[in-house]
Amino acid sequence: MQYTPFGRTGLQVPRLTLGTMTFAGQCDRATSFAIMDAAVDAGITMFDTADMYPVTTYPDGMGDTERVIGEWMKDRRRDVLIATKCFFPSGYRPWEGGNSRHNIMRSVEGSLRRLQTDHIDLYQVHSWDPRTPIDETLQAMDDLVRSGKVRYVGCSNTLAYQLARSLGRAEVLGTARFDCIQPRYNLLFREFERELLPLCGEEGLAVIPYNPLAGGFLSGKHAPGSAAAGTRFESGTQGDRYRERYWNERAFETVEAIRPLAADAGVSMATLAMQWVLAHPAVTSPIVGASRPEQLDDAVAAVHTRLDPALKARLDELTHDFRFGDAPR
Repeated sequence: MQYTPFGRTGLQVPRLTLGTMTFAGQCDRATSFAIMDAAVDAGITMFDTADMYPVTTYPDGMGDTERVIGEWMKDRRRDVLIATKCFFPSGYRPWEGGNSRHNIMRSVEGSLRRLQTDHIDLYQVHSWDPRTPIDETLQAMDDLVRSGKVRYVGCSNTLAYQLARSLGRAEVLGTARFDCIQPRYNLLFREFERELLPLCGEEGLAVIPYNPLAGGFLSGKHAPGSAAAGTRFESGTQGDRYRERYWNERAFETVEAIRPLAADAGVSMATLAMQWVLAHPAVTSPIVGASRPEQLDDAVAAVHTRLDPALKARLDELTHDFRFGDAPR
């Protein structure tokens, strides 16, 4: 596995991060353990999770993903870097959500307990909180870094102007700043290329994008009439969200146009889609999820094979419409 600097920090991270949203929900304990074993064997030694996971059983099962990771990790903490997140309600009281000092402090203690560790390598706010002043959030995060409970802090689902304001306020306040952002990014959702990714490159932020395969849509296994069984596009709240993002005529047409390009390149569609994400100079470590250990193989292959510049240019041209917010998604 290749390693790369984590933004402007001195930390080195693998070129792929394991997404764990399926653990303890779509995947049972034994399968989750097998995926983590396979990931470490392949050199994927950074795991990303959140206190609200698994989403398939949220809110009743919230925290179960962290518990499974903690059970697996208790005898091998030194082998992996752990990233987790807070923001979405992790309780039933009105103050048990958001990016307030109160919720950040209570949430990190819960994550530490479930993960069976004394520190979190990357602690992220899962979304922007319009109700909480960013100064309050940054000062709480700074206290966690100073206490040693958290090594680095980051954000997810944050727009370019929100991130820029956060960086500016951290500089004024003298607090720890966000050294990482976790945006959605793939061939079918390129909107952040316009402002967010250039900002990250200029400011030296690590970028660990989620959905690099559009929830598996870019693997080419879905047909317009029905979703493949056992995937994120099946019925339920998660299925509704993923269908809203990607289940449209334009996206299916794009997948079919990509299919022969992957065949000509001698790689799977999933590998080609991951190669394209990895090729962006601002991208640090895409988050790859799995419901079976062997599903990691295509992503690992993307790290070890080079995307031909001419093929990248063709993919850029083919998906150009997805750079704009009014494109179907």
